[in-house]
Amino acid sequence: MSAVIRLKAAPRPSKFDFEQQLRRHGMDLPPLAVDTLQVNITKLCNQVCRHCHVDASPSRTEMLSPEGVAKCLEILERHPRIRTLDLTGGAPELHPQFDAFVERAVALGKHVMVRHNLTVQLDGHPVTKQGKQYLPQFFARHRVEVVSSLPYYQAYFTDAQRGSGVFAKSMQALKRLNAEGYGIEGSGLVLNLVYNPVGPYLPAAQAELEAAYKRELKNKFGLVFNSLYTITNMPINRFRLHLEKSGQHEAYMDKLLAAFNPAAAEGVMCRSLVSVGHDGRLYDCDFNQMLAMDAVDARGKALSIFDFDFDKVLGRPIRFGEHCLGCTAGAGSSCGGATA
Repeated sequence: MSAVIRLKAAPRPSKFDFEQQLRRHGMDLPPLAVDTLQVNITKLCNQVCRHCHVDASPSRTEMLSPEGVAKCLEILERHPRIRTLDLTGGAPELHPQFDAFVERAVALGKHVMVRHNLTVQLDGHPVTKQGKQYLPQFFARHRVEVVSSLPYYQAYFTDAQRGSGVFAKSMQALKRLNAEGYGIEGSGLVLNLVYNPVGPYLPAAQAELEAAYKRELKNKFGLVFNSLYTITNMPINRFRLHLEKSGQHEAYMDKLLAAFNPAAAEGVMCRSLVSVGHDGRLYDCDFNQMLAMDAVDARGKALSIFDFDFDKVLGRPIRFGEHCLGCTAGAGSSCGGATA
């Protein structure tokens, strides 16, 4: 009796295939530069936000090792074309070497940005309870650019996304930053805010939202800031789980696909930065990092800070996935806001 051989059917191509979208528009998106070293130094955070693609929380323990911090500083020193250090997390300020990392990078002449969640100033370390009240003064002393998430200029929507009481604490923290000169015209101390939609929606026009934020925060709280960045909620990790549980995942992906914008795709952030994970592995962006999609060289070898080669990083093929539709929908989305 002869055996029956059953051939496995090839997987059906997904309608959300991002690279197919690029081919349809005759586009190729190689890296253009490595201007920024974006380092996720810890997943520890004092908050648990619904939209967090990092799945950060007070229970996370992942942190960049002292050797990893030293290697990042060595890379910054050796490569003048990398002009910016972008520190993110979690709450990056909760890393025990955060202060020293900032101080050394500034001494090397680098522009330092910190993804600051505001409430860490008041909450401090979720385990040790070590205070972080000094952060506004520390940031000002080192001319750090502060980028802070504020989902909306009203308490209800902000607390719905980031937790009860977060809005009130954020207002306190912004006042403390303003008191040091942040967001004040002519001070040179840059304070930018970040808007994420509350739910499966695309952000409104960045300029219109910025005007509304400035008006409302000034009139109601006496607060000022420099710019507002609109960022699309990425359909990965915690937010994806929320979409799937609520039966909204496919509809949200359809929305992103329908809003694909070639002009926004040209400006995606992975073309000018490289992302560093807590273990020193390199990624094309922070979102790829959370999906464990290693950046690879032209031969397919995973890249790392521990054998960093600038030319290999610049010459790498960028890895794309369905989630990339989030960065290219509408006016686009990046760590610096809209891209088109």
